[in-house]
Amino acid sequence: MNALRNKVLLIGNLGQDPEVMVLESGSKMARFSVATNETYKNGKGEKVTDTQWHQVVAWGKTADIVESYLVKGKEVAVEGKLIHRSYKTPEGERKFTTEVRCNELLMLGK
Repeated sequence: MNALRNKVLLIGNLGQDPEVMVLESGSKMARFSVATNETYKNGKGEKVTDTQWHQVVAWGKTADIVESYLVKGKEVAVEGKLIHRSYKTPEGERKFTTEVRCNELLMLGK
C-alpha cells in the first residue's frame, strides 16, 4: 500500500504548449497544464461541465517526450505525485503552489 500513499492519475487535455527549459545543472524540465472535465446535471436538470486545471512538471527523459510530442489540446494520461512548494516573487512576496510531478505519461487520442 505504500505505493498508493501519494499517487495522482489524470486524464485530460493540454491547455497550452509545454514550456521546456534546461537548468544550469543540465537537467531538462517540462511544465504544462492539463484540464480535466466532469459533466453532471444540476438541480434544474441542466447539463453542467466543471473544468479543473492541474499544473504538471516532468523531468529528464519524460521531459524529452513532452517536448517532442505534446502540444496544446493533446489528450494525455499522467501518473505522478502531488508536490506542494513555495517561492518568492522578485517583489519579495511569498507564493504557494501545488503541482503534479509526472512519473509516467501516456499520449491518448490521435
